[in-house]
Amino acid sequence: MSPGGGPGHGGRASLPQSDPIASLSHRVLAVVAVWLLACAAVGWVLVARDAADMRGMVSGLAEVGTGMPMPIGIPAFLAMWVAMMIAMMFPTAVPLVAAHHVVVRRRGEGITPTVALVGGYLLAWAVAGLVPLTALTGFRQLADSAGDSRWLPVVAGLALVLAGAYQFTRWKSVCLRTCRSPFAFLVEHDFGGGSRAAARAGIVQGGYCLGCCWALMSVLLVVGLMNLVWMIALTLVFLAEKCLRRGWLVPRVIGTSLVVIGLAIMAYPSLLQLISGVAAGEMADMSPGA
Repeated sequence: MSPGGGPGHGGRASLPQSDPIASLSHRVLAVVAVWLLACAAVGWVLVARDAADMRGMVSGLAEVGTGMPMPIGIPAFLAMWVAMMIAMMFPTAVPLVAAHHVVVRRRGEGITPTVALVGGYLLAWAVAGLVPLTALTGFRQLADSAGDSRWLPVVAGLALVLAGAYQFTRWKSVCLRTCRSPFAFLVEHDFGGGSRAAARAGIVQGGYCLGCCWALMSVLLVVGLMNLVWMIALTLVFLAEKCLRRGWLVPRVIGTSLVVIGLAIMAYPSLLQLISGVAAGEMADMSPGA
C-alpha cells in the first residue's frame, strides 16, 4: 500500500473528517463560552445588587449576635442562590457544555439536549442551596451573647480547617478529575442521548461539581454568604483547578492556606472580623456620609 493511498484508504480519508470536527469544536467552544459568560455576568450584576440592597442580611459567623435581619422566604433565597451559582459556576462549566454540544451536534440532535444538561446541572446546585439556607436560619436563632463567645471563632476556624483538609482527600481528587475530563464524563454518563438523558447527566455532573467545591463554598458561611470579595476569589480558584494545566496543584495550595487561616482564627479571634470585612463595613456605616 502506497503512502499516498486513495480516498478509500484509511490514511488520507481520516483528514477530511477530523478537520471539520476540530473547527466545529473551536466554534462551539467560542459560542458556548460567550453564552455562559454572558449569563454569569448577569448573575454577578444581580448578586452585586442584592448584596448592596440586603447588606448584612445573609452574613457569616462574624456577624452572629448582631441581630442580623433576614426578611426573605425560601423561594426568594433560592432565586438569589441560583443567581450566585450562575455567576460563580457557569464560567467553570464552559468545557463541559461545549463538549456536550459538540457530541449532540454530531448526533444531529440540536441545542435542546445541551440546554437540558445545563438545566440539570443548575438544578443540582439549586437543591444544594437548602443547606446554606438552613445554616443561616440557625445563625439568626443564636442569642446576642453568641457574638462575644469564645466558641464562635473556634467553630469558624474549625470550619476553615476542615474545608482546607478536604482539599487533600481522595473524594476531592475523584470529583476534580471528573470535572477536568468532560468528554470522558459524557462517554460514561450521557445515557444514550436525548434531552432527558442530558438532564440526568447534568444532575450527575452537578453532583460531582458539588463534591469538588462544597468545602470551599462552605467558607462563605464563615465570611459571609454574599461577601463579593470572597465570591470572586473562590470563582477564580474553581476556574484554576478545573481549567489550568497544573490545576491539580491548586487544591493543595488552597487547602494549606485555609488550614493556616483557620488555626490563626482560633488563636486570634479578631481575625474573623478582619477576613470577613465586618470591621471595614462597620466603619463605613459610622462615617458621616453613611
